[in-house]
Amino acid sequence: MIIRTIFTILSSVKTADRGLIGRLSLVALPIMFQNLLTSSLSFLDTLMIGQLGQQEIAAVGIANQVYFVISLLFFGIASGTSIYLAQYYGAGEYGKMRKAMSFATMLCLEGGALVSILSFIFSDAIIRIFSAEQAVIDAGSTYLRYVAFSYMFSAVSATLSIGFRSTGKASLPLIVSFVSLTMNAIGNYLLIFGIGPFPFLGVAGGAISTFIARLAEMLILALLAWGRHEPFAFSPRKDLGWDRTFIESFAITALPVVLNELFWSLGMTLYKVAYSSLGTEALAAVNITESIGNFFFIAMMGIANGATIVLGNEIGSGNPDKARGWAMDLIVISLLTGALMGTLEFLLAPLFASWFNVTAAVAMTAISALKVSSFRQPLKSLNMCMIVGVLRSGGDTRYAVFAELGGIWLIGIPLAFIGTRILGLPLPWIYAICAAEEIFQLIAESIRMKNGRWLNILA
Repeated sequence: MIIRTIFTILSSVKTADRGLIGRLSLVALPIMFQNLLTSSLSFLDTLMIGQLGQQEIAAVGIANQVYFVISLLFFGIASGTSIYLAQYYGAGEYGKMRKAMSFATMLCLEGGALVSILSFIFSDAIIRIFSAEQAVIDAGSTYLRYVAFSYMFSAVSATLSIGFRSTGKASLPLIVSFVSLTMNAIGNYLLIFGIGPFPFLGVAGGAISTFIARLAEMLILALLAWGRHEPFAFSPRKDLGWDRTFIESFAITALPVVLNELFWSLGMTLYKVAYSSLGTEALAAVNITESIGNFFFIAMMGIANGATIVLGNEIGSGNPDKARGWAMDLIVISLLTGALMGTLEFLLAPLFASWFNVTAAVAMTAISALKVSSFRQPLKSLNMCMIVGVLRSGGDTRYAVFAELGGIWLIGIPLAFIGTRILGLPLPWIYAICAAEEIFQLIAESIRMKNGRWLNILA
């Protein structure tokens, strides 16, 4: 069934609508570049801290699991809100845009504040979930305490960025990210290694520079949004009240997206728990693999997030048939992009892995894991486009939850624990058997695309 589905998609390739390519480029390319900057910083962080040793790599990778979870909660809220923002913007309903934006921002802030407090107080306990080595616990908890309260800055930045993207101004958050990430990279260099008059702070220096960069990103985005009177820039006096009808409508469509991202991130964290049983070297290899692998997922994320906006605008403007046709074009584009990125990941894995100051065994494990991961990229790209781009743009968020989380929680996570705790398989083999989750997702999504029940008009 999987092979037949892929051949069906490929057989539908035609000259893509120029309107689609133009609209997608305006939204997706800035998102791609922004994700490239973010992945570059993550890679640079890991590379710089990696010069201190593989225990530090493992420690910071574990500490950043907290940000990984909370950032995906922010992404879930922002992504769920973007369904409304895109359709409201297409329909010219700016008052409703501001209501949705204010609600999303408050939700993100409350979640960010809660996780910041818990991370600061229970930093040691959080790191101990993943490692029993005292050196890893000490370094990881230090990093976590310094970086914890930056989560609230990221909360506001996440919603403001999705506001700009939903109105076709994706280049603005891209520029702001470039400024913020440049600050972070410079701060890392100065504070991690103690360059010039700056003290040698090690992992704490990396956390401090991240804190400052996230604060700067939030302040610049806020100044742009309210200073330019953007249609999503809400008034604290007028737009912070939400009636029951609004909240119920938001919950029906957006809450599944939030839960999807939250449980997806928790699922990824459980994968790390499974990998931790393989030892500190395996955790270091995982962090290297993920920091490199993120580069090859950038284009797919850009297409999927761009599809949410482009299709949502068309649906909101009253063009559902056009949206259906563009959805199929986007699926084809995502499949071909995934194949290209997978090929590049396979070929470039040894080069990237050679840059890290780790043992030969850790480097070889990371290279093998990257090569296995490269074969999953076409399926991952298809799944992301259909779940994030197509199903969510049409408001079909509850089915998207079933498709994505079903694969992760029913198939991927059990296989990871069986492979590590029972069979004792090496990391690359775990990556290989967990690919079964992608197959489950593709089957579920194909059924929904075929019956056409994914498209719902919300505006």
